[in-house]
Amino acid sequence: MSTNNTKAFETYESEVRSYCRNFPTVFVKAKGSIQTDENGKEYIDFFCGSGALNYGHNNPYIKEKVVEYLQNDGVMHALDMYTKPKREFIEYFENEVIRPRGFDYKIQFVGPTGTNAVEAALKLARKVKKRNNVFALMGAFHGMTLGSLALTTNADSRKGAGVPLYNVTHIPAPYMFPELDTVAYMERLITDDHSGVEKPAAIILETTQADGGIYVLPDEWLRRVRALCDKYDILMIVDDVQVGASRTGWFFSFERAGITPDIVTLSKSIGGYGMPFALTLLRPELDQWKPGEHNGTFRGYQLSLVAAKAGLEFMLNEHVEDAVRERAPFVEKFLKENIETIDSRITTRGIGLLWGVDFGAFEGDVAKAVIHKAFENGLIVERVGRRDSVVKIMPELKVPMDTLEKGLNILAKSIREVVGELK
Repeated sequence: MSTNNTKAFETYESEVRSYCRNFPTVFVKAKGSIQTDENGKEYIDFFCGSGALNYGHNNPYIKEKVVEYLQNDGVMHALDMYTKPKREFIEYFENEVIRPRGFDYKIQFVGPTGTNAVEAALKLARKVKKRNNVFALMGAFHGMTLGSLALTTNADSRKGAGVPLYNVTHIPAPYMFPELDTVAYMERLITDDHSGVEKPAAIILETTQADGGIYVLPDEWLRRVRALCDKYDILMIVDDVQVGASRTGWFFSFERAGITPDIVTLSKSIGGYGMPFALTLLRPELDQWKPGEHNGTFRGYQLSLVAAKAGLEFMLNEHVEDAVRERAPFVEKFLKENIETIDSRITTRGIGLLWGVDFGAFEGDVAKAVIHKAFENGLIVERVGRRDSVVKIMPELKVPMDTLEKGLNILAKSIREVVGELK
């Protein structure tokens, strides 16, 4: 077979495939921040498995734990039975991560992906509060199954449901209308007997909207939402599937605001090694499930538990949160000095190691041209946001500084080339 032969995919794989259309090569190897294709070409990875590979490809510390478990014939599948990997993960997560941060959460093992964690959170919130409605933000992405999709606002994604999506009220995100006090707006909807809106069981949000276009929600706004939930007996759910696990510089993205959500959803990098894994964290008094009331065949997959514990150990032992905070100012300065200066219509924003370059002020699909040019130049980045007009920068969290700088330079070069062709 010739190298980079994509015929099998194009002939037999469903047309639903997406990322491969932006990165049309066959990858064979990945290590740290570098992916290599069948031709031996190397690419710097600023895509990071859409947030599933915070600790890089084939992290050696985590890999050693996974390989050792496999070689010792460890239990691979156990539904929700008691196993050593589950006990060790629970004890480590609770004693070394959750409780030292001042939180008190029980852990629910759900299906293997982020949308499973969100579906469990929604079901539990509605069960506990005995209300159907949920408030979500415009610009939100929470998953592609029906409950999560009802929260998600991307028009194309919603059309794919094929059925009406009910029981969600979408609230303008605070960046959309700076003159609108969106917390006061939510309170008015709740208290006005002519609002026509049912009081919600929960308010769900991402503290930084990633797929919405890299929008960091203000600390004070998050604190006011927490207070609103307390005042009106509403649960606060934080979706940390993509922006958790230290991506923003804190293991839990909401730590920067000093708030405690009632329910937290985790997936992607909580799996440690790109393993399928998802969790729903909940305050103990909310744990009103009956045995088996919410389940799934692959809840708490054993190899994921091994990798997840190792990932948490790596995060703490290698001071990953500090590493992110150290790199963030470098990225911000580079974007301001080397990318925003390319054209006055370009804006940048972000937090930690999650940044966006916004081409929304341009006519045409400039962001698409940029990610294709970047790929030609040896960099993998994706695009998000309204009209997919924002290029998302998401490197591994301990990316070497020279690799980080090289990747950013490739991005700047690619933008100059694309914008230059427009003039």
